[in-house]
Amino acid sequence: MPRRAIRAALPLPDLVVLVLQGGGALGAFQAGVYEALIDLGIELDWVAGISIGAVNAAIIAGNERDQAVGKMREFWEGVSSALPSLPTPDSDWAREWSHMAAAGQVMAFGVPGFFTPRFPPPALAERQTPEAVSFYDTAPLAATLDRLVDWERVNKGKVRLSVGAVAVETGNFRYFDTICDTIDARHILASGALPPGLPPVEIDGHWYWDGGLVSNTPLEHVVAAADDDMLVFQVDLFPARGERPHDLEQAWSREKDIRYSSRTRRISDGLVRRRKEHRLIDRMLAKLPDEFAGLAEVKAVRRMVESKALNVVQLIHEPPAWQTGARDFEFSRSTMEVNWALGRAAVEAAMKDGHLLAESIAEGRSDSFAVQSGGLKPKPGTDVG
Repeated sequence: MPRRAIRAALPLPDLVVLVLQGGGALGAFQAGVYEALIDLGIELDWVAGISIGAVNAAIIAGNERDQAVGKMREFWEGVSSALPSLPTPDSDWAREWSHMAAAGQVMAFGVPGFFTPRFPPPALAERQTPEAVSFYDTAPLAATLDRLVDWERVNKGKVRLSVGAVAVETGNFRYFDTICDTIDARHILASGALPPGLPPVEIDGHWYWDGGLVSNTPLEHVVAAADDDMLVFQVDLFPARGERPHDLEQAWSREKDIRYSSRTRRISDGLVRRRKEHRLIDRMLAKLPDEFAGLAEVKAVRRMVESKALNVVQLIHEPPAWQTGARDFEFSRSTMEVNWALGRAAVEAAMKDGHLLAESIAEGRSDSFAVQSGGLKPKPGTDVG
């Protein structure tokens, strides 16, 4: 019998996972998503993140369920404290001007509790050091994480944590996972060390950079490492669809959306389609005559296609018109609150059509859904058979 969320009429499979993409200041959208899931009574078994997703994931895994939202609020109010909400005329032009001004202030002065400009500058630092290859210092983020995250709970608690980073010298992508690694603030900083702004982080003698350089979503790792029926809430901070840009600002914004969203869409749709293909092959194998069922080749194929049900709910940040390509490093309080509210709204829109998801879970199917036009829609292109 599937588990059931307390306040959502939704049967939950053996494994419920929250997958958090990288996207800097847009991570407030993820916080809103998490708050809404908790309000619905949905318990998480695993949280995986890249970059800012790793920061939010660590806060979730490193706190009791009822305290995690408050710790997230503390983090996001802290990093937006230098740019408090100010009255702004109700027009996209005025909001965009304010948005760009706030992003400029971040570039000049950094973000409280996150990163600060280097002094002396990188050009004057010793060569081949983190100080020489980055414009900002992330020591404030390490201190913030140590204050907000219980690392013993992270490594021994019931919520599994995975964060991705890429090795600078080899270019190899690696996940640090509490199943096999002891995670601390270094691993979170490494996952979000986007060059040349933020410095590489040394772990076990190797430098690591932001995992988003290779893959901006941990979904593939989550699916490959699990053997149970799974429900994944995949939070994407960059929309795949958008209008033609009409100026340079929109071109910058649209380019960034395509660069980061295309990877996650391809990965999620491909994984669900593969699960469906495996189910189809498994049904075909079951119809083989007994004299073929015992063949070594048939047994090998059966092992290859053994898979559980996978349901992916894609919650996509759809930015207001005034948010430009600077939106991933614009940490003003007003924009943070907008993004947080959009995250909550995405979950609420999904649950309006929650019966579609509930049917798929109850029947043990594999399906991919996305919140579109204010509701939950099955995603085309993943049907098999």
